[in-house]
Amino acid sequence: MDTVVLSRFQFALTSMFHWIFVPLTLGLSILTAYMETQYVRTGNELYLKMTKFWGKLFLINFALGVVTGITMEFQFGMNWAEYSKYVGDIFGAPLAIEATMAFFLESVFIGLWIFGWNKISKKTHAVAIWLVALATNLSALWILLANGWMQKPVGYVLRNGRAEMVDFSALIFNHYGLFKFGHTLTSGYVVAAFFVMGISAYHLRRENQTEFFKRSFMIAAIFGLAASILVAVIGDFSAVEVARYQPAKFAAMESIWETQKGAGLNIFVITDSKHECNSVEGPCIPKLVSLLAFHNPNAEIKGLKAFPRDERPPVLPTLLGFRFMLLFGGIMLVLALMGVIYSMRGSLEKHPLFLTIMLFSIPMPYIAGQLGWIVSEVGRQPWIVYGVLKTSQAVSLSISTGQVYASILGFTLLYGGLGVIDIYLLTKFAKKGPEDDLSALLKPASKEA
Repeated sequence: MDTVVLSRFQFALTSMFHWIFVPLTLGLSILTAYMETQYVRTGNELYLKMTKFWGKLFLINFALGVVTGITMEFQFGMNWAEYSKYVGDIFGAPLAIEATMAFFLESVFIGLWIFGWNKISKKTHAVAIWLVALATNLSALWILLANGWMQKPVGYVLRNGRAEMVDFSALIFNHYGLFKFGHTLTSGYVVAAFFVMGISAYHLRRENQTEFFKRSFMIAAIFGLAASILVAVIGDFSAVEVARYQPAKFAAMESIWETQKGAGLNIFVITDSKHECNSVEGPCIPKLVSLLAFHNPNAEIKGLKAFPRDERPPVLPTLLGFRFMLLFGGIMLVLALMGVIYSMRGSLEKHPLFLTIMLFSIPMPYIAGQLGWIVSEVGRQPWIVYGVLKTSQAVSLSISTGQVYASILGFTLLYGGLGVIDIYLLTKFAKKGPEDDLSALLKPASKEA
């Protein structure tokens, strides 16, 4: 393999591993902040126990997310120097803002939250975790706006062989980036909801601290149902953006080979041009792709054959990634709805099979999120900046295959070790359950902050 393929593989490896931690951080920060707010508002010690228990798991996950995220940015200089030189004026701006605004904000206030128990007032302590949650979500905003620019470049000119920014507001209000942010953010909320529901289901099956985990499950189920609905709605708008601005990717997502009006959806996976869905005969739903793409059942869909072969994305991973992402999304929506219904009825313990399913469903939103990134990034190929710069032109010129092999090996060993540590710690403390003795935390602060 050449340096381009190896560098792509390395970046995929590190980014997909990093993405294991990010979505849980996004959602669990919100849930932890809500639980602490309920404690401050009601004085109910059950919410304090919930804050401490889920907050501990949040901190474990947060620490690993920070470590794995730092290494990704170094790769722009190590493996993708030509990319950095070509678009650094644009791509570097949102990343710099993310570091100076969001990362420092969350770093300061997460320290205050960790060490501020019984040292600052309850209200101030709750504000600290809300600021951590805000900063974490702001961090995702700037990174996804940068990625959105790569998907749909706006507000730039090509000058002196480089892309230079001429309109920063165009990057900020880029519809593609904003929809990507909304879709990604809400998918992270689903991850956190299923994480909390799955662990709660584990303890409910064992009749361990039933009231604690029934309340945790209900909060997560409502949060997860709302997030699942938003994922679907924002995902629909995102698909329209893809169809409009990345027609080759959209054609690969649906395996549309011939340009056609009223394109139908193949129910079974089709990866060649011999089985177009253009009638009511066969395993297909007529006109559904056109309807989903442009909200017009007779809209024209540009087929893969309309693009040069060297500008067509890999069809099979894009198609399968999209189909299974939708499948898992639908399943999670149904499970979250069932969770809300059973919680509202107070009958969770009467459905042991459902609780078992929820426990083993914890990985499902993680997998769906990874599939979404495969669709987004593999489907963009051969472009690293869509329509502007190809991936083959962006790799560092001075790097050798041996160097990339060595760094891949190093990252694999390092990340493998971190992954083992993370799974061990999360499993250990999740199975242990919440602490019973919270007396030290109930002492009043020395003074109001």
